[in-house]
Amino acid sequence: MKFVIVFSALFAVAMSASVATDSAHAEVLRYENDNIGVEGYKYAVETSDGKSASEEGVLNNSGKEGASIAVRGQFSYVAPDGNTYTVTYIADENGFQPQGAHLPVGPQ
Repeated sequence: MKFVIVFSALFAVAMSASVATDSAHAEVLRYENDNIGVEGYKYAVETSDGKSASEEGVLNNSGKEGASIAVRGQFSYVAPDGNTYTVTYIADENGFQPQGAHLPVGPQ
């Protein structure tokens, strides 16, 4: 029984080390950086370890009282369990609003 516990612990450490090593040596596969300025921005990035992110921000009511930035975006990553998780979100005057199949949903 002790052998199984020790083996399981060593296996978990080895797996987490390989995930960390892969992430540490990830290469950028795609990088886009468009339209960065006073009125807004847009970017996208994807790496060889399965991570990706994109975001677009727009300045609302520029030059007026109550000016704010509205942001839409997404990010994805491969978790240690091997599944790819994706979160899409909006961040605006109503706060940060993430959505993802793996995220809990509050009462409606």
